[in-house]
Amino acid sequence: MYIITGGTGFLGGHIVRQLKKLDAEIFIVRRAYYDLRVEEDARRLFERFKNKKEVCVINLAASVGGIGFNKNHPYRLYYDNLMINTNVIEQARRVMVDKLVQVGTTCSYPKFCSPPFQEVSIWDGYPEQTNAPYGIAKRAALAQIQAAWKEYEFLGIYLIPTNLYGPYDTFLESKSHVIPAMIKKFFDAKDGITDKVTLWGTGKATRDFLYVEDAAKGIILAARDYSNPMEPLNLGSNQQTTIEVLAHHLSKIIDYNGKIEWNSTMPDGQPKRLLDNSRIRYELGWYPTTTLLDGLKKTVDWYGELRGEKNNNVPI
Repeated sequence: MYIITGGTGFLGGHIVRQLKKLDAEIFIVRRAYYDLRVEEDARRLFERFKNKKEVCVINLAASVGGIGFNKNHPYRLYYDNLMINTNVIEQARRVMVDKLVQVGTTCSYPKFCSPPFQEVSIWDGYPEQTNAPYGIAKRAALAQIQAAWKEYEFLGIYLIPTNLYGPYDTFLESKSHVIPAMIKKFFDAKDGITDKVTLWGTGKATRDFLYVEDAAKGIILAARDYSNPMEPLNLGSNQQTTIEVLAHHLSKIIDYNGKIEWNSTMPDGQPKRLLDNSRIRYELGWYPTTTLLDGLKKTVDWYGELRGEKNNNVPI
């Protein structure tokens, strides 16, 4: 069976839907019952499964947000994520579940890592400043998994997805990442709610965008077939896109022809981001099948339909 922490979130929802199609037994951990920042809650959760066989934990639980949220809540991001991962890994180890899949973040890579980022480079420097508290907390989980394997032969694996996007993403301005944030801004301007689109930074930074359903397939595949705690795996698109080009794509898809301005007083974040996915291609044969343009169209269509249901007034 699969225990899914963060199973009601963006990525978690897609993983749960795909596992249901496979008729897998699933237990979704809900924060209302188990606050994984609290050791006793995590202990109580895993006590339920200590005598059950063939248990795989997919740990997606996290405190997350976009660049603005990261800038305003560095301590919250560090503390929450450090405690969640520490408690989940330790309590899963204590009852010796069969496997734990820890999902990390590309924010853990050093700020000036040379693209494409290879897994061996994750320890080579300090992350980009606005992402550092979150990235370091997530990076610590890799060290914990490797230590648990060395001392207890507890099997955990570590996956590093790049920037994810797709249907069911968070479009609230206070927490959204770049693609949903842009989509909402273009719709707002097209609908006359705002008179222009103002985007953060210079537009010159690059990102590696991965459609969420491709990421979910890779994580499920790794949960089933990958068992090397010492070698993390990148999940990336193998394509680097500037934020400026992303804005151009979205303006065309949404059919927005108005004014776009860049607020260069706001941060770009990490200058360049591109993951090397050659290891996971070699180990598991995984690679993304959704192009950026197709994925953006699917995301825009989904958001447009939901926005219509909300009468164009609610910032979803």
